[in-house]
Amino acid sequence: MPAPTLLRQPSRTLVIAAAVPLALAALADDVRVRRQLEAARRDPLTGLHLRDGYTSRARQITERHRADALVILVDVDHFKQINDTHGHAAGDRVLAATAQRLAAWAGSRGITGRLGGDEFAATVRIGPVHRRPRLEQLAVTLAVPVDVGDRLVDVAVSIGAAAPDTVGTTDLSHLQRAADAAMYAGKHTGHPVFAGRSHATVPSGNGRRLGRPGTHSLGAEA
Repeated sequence: MPAPTLLRQPSRTLVIAAAVPLALAALADDVRVRRQLEAARRDPLTGLHLRDGYTSRARQITERHRADALVILVDVDHFKQINDTHGHAAGDRVLAATAQRLAAWAGSRGITGRLGGDEFAATVRIGPVHRRPRLEQLAVTLAVPVDVGDRLVDVAVSIGAAAPDTVGTTDLSHLQRAADAAMYAGKHTGHPVFAGRSHATVPSGNGRRLGRPGTHSLGAEA
């Protein structure tokens, strides 16, 4: 009777070779899920972070870099008129262009977000000496006419900025309130306004300067 044939165990190489495709597939799934989650946190029109994602990153900057943190709010002036005159597609292009320009200006040392409608925010690291020149540069950049396909649309923006050392706090909500008040103090002037301590005490409701849309709805006062 012939001797029984011993079953050979798969070699280590074969086991590893079989496992590699499974590992790569799992990695691809993980990357895909991460990208989907990241996309869900961004505004589909502009690609900027939505409020929650922006706020989380902005708080890190203001709390860790008090000496050179700067919080900025931007409104597109007369945006309804742009929509009414040139159409909503043109309005969307203006918003997208404004977002791209703001993000390019903020660079890798900042975070940008779309807070809603035609309102944008950025929190960046800029030393005190360079703040005003950089803000003037931003105002000029955002005011460049936008090509909407068949014409150029003039754009005007209002900009308010607040820093922990001038407002007296690293709390992001207080800095945004001060930047918001400063922005409206210089509304339609074409020049950015830098907030002082007085801007942080402007009455507000629902986290916004009284008189702005949304301040009359139910919600906790800031």
